[in-house]
Amino acid sequence: MSYNIHPIFVHFPIALLFVYSVIKILPFKKWFPSVAWHDIEGALLFVGVFGAFGALATGDTAEHLTHPNRQLVDMHSTFGAASTWLYGSLLLGEISAFINARTYTSRYAFFAKYPVVVKILALLEQVFCNRVFSSILALVALITLSITGVLGGVLAYGLTADPFAATLVSWLGITL
Repeated sequence: MSYNIHPIFVHFPIALLFVYSVIKILPFKKWFPSVAWHDIEGALLFVGVFGAFGALATGDTAEHLTHPNRQLVDMHSTFGAASTWLYGSLLLGEISAFINARTYTSRYAFFAKYPVVVKILALLEQVFCNRVFSSILALVALITLSITGVLGGVLAYGLTADPFAATLVSWLGITL
């Protein structure tokens, strides 16, 4: 017997990535300068992205166990994958920055032997860790994450669970 464990896996990544986006978008660093926001952002992003990939994997299983509206499931899946990959690109930038900062230390010295890898990591850091670009990307990811959540709510509870659900479903052209 198979169980639909997707609802168990989706809530923590949503919460962690939502909080990450809020911290990234709003000027918490100015409001509370003594807090290690970069470490908090990194932890939220790391755990949230890996949880989101788990949610994607369990979503594929849930799709085969239940047989809801195909158009709604496809749209939910598309927005879920988009938000996971958007947050994943932000994580890639943070990992690149982490490795770049340690490239010439003993543990990470092997990266220094490959200048092409060092250049690629530097480019990834420059693009995805740019304050303005990463804030915009976090905002876009938050929007796609929110749409995914609303569509998941429609799948689980119908149009009446969220006041915005009927409007969003209409905007996306989904027929129920």
